[in-house]
Amino acid sequence: MPPPKVFRRDIHLRALKIALVVGTILAAINHGDAILGASMTSTAWVKVLLTFCVPYGVSWYSAVNAENRVRAKE
Repeated sequence: MPPPKVFRRDIHLRALKIALVVGTILAAINHGDAILGASMTSTAWVKVLLTFCVPYGVSWYSAVNAENRVRAKE
């Protein structure tokens, strides 16, 4: 039996790649001046971490839902 979609390695790897690209762009837009100016606080770093979590979650959720729709049509 295949693993449940929520645990599939390929879905997580794809979501991670997307999160790295999108998260980097968003972090640069939102915190780039503070990062380059070396004036980041610990709170700001937490916000940067969350900036990467959002595209990861959206990508992962979308992939799982897409898989469910494909399987439902079969």
